[in-house]
Amino acid sequence: MRIALVAAVGLALTATACSEATVETPAPEVPAAPAMLAGVNLNGSLRALGTEPFWGVDINPDGLVYTAVDSPEIRAANPGPTVQGTTAVYASATEDGTALVVTLIATECSDGMSDRTYPLTARVELGGQTLNGCAADYAFLTRDL
Repeated sequence: MRIALVAAVGLALTATACSEATVETPAPEVPAAPAMLAGVNLNGSLRALGTEPFWGVDINPDGLVYTAVDSPEIRAANPGPTVQGTTAVYASATEDGTALVVTLIATECSDGMSDRTYPLTARVELGGQTLNGCAADYAFLTRDL
């Protein structure tokens, strides 16, 4: 009888241990690594710019803003970059539906008017117009040379 009682208690404890719900703690989310191209964080604030004619595209997390001499400011959403190898593409559309595509290439670039060498080459397509220039993050653009 004693053996039967010990066996019954052992079975009861085993059944209780097996029936307890196990709570799994989810693994903490690991933040995604920033999209990088030629040492430039593509998720930060960047500027693509060109000369003759003078134009610029500010690439910020909240949108793309195209500016040019004698032209109104043009805005588009920032869908984030699509990076493939040494190229990053921001493909968007303006408020009126005109395509705005900014392509950044990991090759050094000179604006042709200064001694500054930018880390990225830029191509901007706005509607049927294609502009070529350079690009860098704001930290690069604001530092003294």
